[in-house]
Amino acid sequence: MSEDENSDLEQSAEPEQESTPNRPFQNRKARGILSLFMWNQVLIIASLFLAMMGLQTITAGDHSIPGMAVSGFFLLLAIGLLITSADFFVEGAKGLARRVGIAEIVIGLTIVSLGTSLPEILISTQAAWEAYLNPCQVGSADCATDFALGNIYGSVLVQITLILGIVVIVRPMKVKPDWIKRDGTMMFVAVLLLSMLIIIDGDLNRIEGALLCLLYVFYITYLVQHRDKIRSEEFEMIEDIRSESGFEMNWTGATYFVMLIIGLGLAMFASARVVESAANIAVELGVPSAVVGTTLAAIGTSVPELAVAILAARKSTGVAVGTLIGSNITDPLLSVGLAALVNPITVHNTSLFYQLIFPATLFCTALALVFMWTDFKFNRQEGGILISCYAVFIMLLYYLT
Repeated sequence: MSEDENSDLEQSAEPEQESTPNRPFQNRKARGILSLFMWNQVLIIASLFLAMMGLQTITAGDHSIPGMAVSGFFLLLAIGLLITSADFFVEGAKGLARRVGIAEIVIGLTIVSLGTSLPEILISTQAAWEAYLNPCQVGSADCATDFALGNIYGSVLVQITLILGIVVIVRPMKVKPDWIKRDGTMMFVAVLLLSMLIIIDGDLNRIEGALLCLLYVFYITYLVQHRDKIRSEEFEMIEDIRSESGFEMNWTGATYFVMLIIGLGLAMFASARVVESAANIAVELGVPSAVVGTTLAAIGTSVPELAVAILAARKSTGVAVGTLIGSNITDPLLSVGLAALVNPITVHNTSLFYQLIFPATLFCTALALVFMWTDFKFNRQEGGILISCYAVFIMLLYYLT
């Protein structure tokens, strides 16, 4: 056998040797339900839940503690529980999907894609449900649906300016042209379409919400059908990050099902507490609930994207951008679409949305795409400009309210 043939055999064998560390849990014995109680992730979730219950019990009959301080701390605990329990739910869903033989890339394009946006999905649908149970008065200046819409636009704005700017300052990056042409364009179209549907008549009805959800389904279907060449690197990188952090473990099918149910239940509970706490903070500060949704709630629910983007930037500069773009497609399409299906979304504080939130989100999204198109690179100066844009938005928000 020639030296060339030997080298070819060695190269073909390398992927098999390298693949083992990336999926160490596959070769381990599956853990049962009782093992969950010794897992750090469960201990964190339990601690956050008990802290929320304890705070609610302590402050129930004690009016000496400032309401703003209680609502603010409760909001932080609720967002923390929402993020961790949503991740717990996604882990259970992924495990069950693997058990039934679904391909890893399909799991990445569907379940993992929804994972980082699950907090926004639950918050927006919970706010819409609150508006359904307690309909807003005609002509009122504020409503729970304003909070839901503000949270979605705020999340897009935070991720495309603040988080992307931080990631680029940490490490300048190159951007794949295919991602910008496909996902970048889709992101801008999603934000633009949502804004136009609302501006036309001041609300988003159930038919329009179904249209947004259907568009997202078409987009995901396209990615799945072209999964051999689309975004596979992104999801492989995210899985490697989670594996290295010790998060990925092998569990039994029953354990994954328990994770699915408990994670979803706690995430729904936490999302209701987020909406409730945000409404209390808005009353205490005397500002519209959309302000709280656009700032505090949006920043809090965007923490998973920041963590994944920074870790991904250290390994593959393009993956960090792809992760943020993917999340900003899910939020304006699926998150708002589902909320509109629960209860039509009507904008009550029209001046705040029409004069600032809508234009700022569209402008910053377009600006980020222009930076990406310029030699398909992101430098530190451009990252600083994006962060400055978010700072200007906060100042204008403070001025208008």
